[in-house]
Amino acid sequence: MNQKLIDEVKRRMACYPIYSQEPVEDKLVVMKLFNAFGSGTWYLTEYDPEDEQAFGYVTGLGGDEWGYISIRELAEITLRGTRVPHIESDRHFQPQRFSELKL
Repeated sequence: MNQKLIDEVKRRMACYPIYSQEPVEDKLVVMKLFNAFGSGTWYLTEYDPEDEQAFGYVTGLGGDEWGYISIRELAEITLRGTRVPHIESDRHFQPQRFSELKL
C-alpha cells in the first residue's frame, strides 16, 4: 500500500474537510491524482481523514462524474506483481477552480 499517498492527501487536504465546499458552485480543486500506468484522473475538492474518503471529480474511467473516492483503495493499487504504486499525486498541480481546469 502507498502510505505516502495517503499521508500527502491528508496533509494537503487538511483545510478542506468533507462537505466544506458543498454550497460552492465552482468548487476549488485542491489536489490532482492520476494513474501513472493507465487512464484515470481524480480532482479532489474535500477530504475526511477519519474514513479516508475524498470528494471530487473523476475522468478517464468510462464516464466523468462527481463522487466520493476511497483514498485507501487508490493507495492499494499497484503494478501487477510488484509494490510499485499506480496512483500518484501531481506535485505540479496548483489549486484552481473547477471551471479553470482544462479537461
